[in-house]
Amino acid sequence: MSGAKKVLFLILLLPSVMASGQGAPFNPVSGRIFTQYVFNPAIAGSRDFLSVDLLASLQDKQHSQLLGAHMRIGKKEHGSRPESGIREFSNIGAGAYIWNDNTGSGRNAGAALAGAYHIPLGRERHSFLSLGAAAKGFFSHSPGDADLNIAARDTVFPDLDAGIYFYNPVFHIGLSATNIFSRNPVNGTDGTYEKYVLNTGFKILISRSLRIILEPLMIAGMGDALPDKIRDVFHPGMKLYLGNFCMGSYLNDYERIPFFFQYKYPGFYIGTFFDLPRNTPFYKKDITAEIALGINIIKNKTAYNRIDQW
Repeated sequence: MSGAKKVLFLILLLPSVMASGQGAPFNPVSGRIFTQYVFNPAIAGSRDFLSVDLLASLQDKQHSQLLGAHMRIGKKEHGSRPESGIREFSNIGAGAYIWNDNTGSGRNAGAALAGAYHIPLGRERHSFLSLGAAAKGFFSHSPGDADLNIAARDTVFPDLDAGIYFYNPVFHIGLSATNIFSRNPVNGTDGTYEKYVLNTGFKILISRSLRIILEPLMIAGMGDALPDKIRDVFHPGMKLYLGNFCMGSYLNDYERIPFFFQYKYPGFYIGTFFDLPRNTPFYKKDITAEIALGINIIKNKTAYNRIDQW
């Protein structure tokens, strides 16, 4: 079977794999921007360096944390290294994360290990099609209610995610199914939580000399049933890169106003994400505040100047 036929076969196979998907860890919200391999395991290893990310969120009594990492597995080096100093990589990507979400009325936590296979497309090998899967486990604690005679309950269950992802330096698009084997780990309901996630975006070069790039993006998620408002399926966003600085917005909730900032230092980045209530004074409604810290371990030092290390 030729390479093109293999790609077509795998694309056609994915919908059958996704037939019973469910949602992924939803908090911190900034994970949709900073750690997309959490909801699509095929993204793991899409960068040719090790990326480690720590996200933390605080909103009133709810606080969430996510620690994750992903990387492309390098090839074994034989003899002397190339004069260019650029390391060669295999087609295999790997990722992992641990997650904790304390809602104030319960607690959910989980861990996952992801693997992906990246298929180079074309002679230049600038574009890739990746297939990935993640094995994970969830823990859920419900404190119950003595007044209603509801006992506390702890639940532990395994699960699986699967995804497909196409990317190159300018454009990316991915489709994934999450929590294939179980009901929604957060509230146990069917058909009301994101099961299938589509994410896409493309970069527009505004100024090469000033390193200004605009990146519109879209994340769409839905379950078995459509939400009351079709708009709630689609979550648009925008990133504006100004050299080492990045700012933008991601509309996770149409009733709130979101914005985020990132700054890239050599080897690591720091970012923030805020979500303000719309049409309501901020002191009357909770503000979501999140912080993101990331470490990029790159053996090829010249790669620090590449915009795709975001």
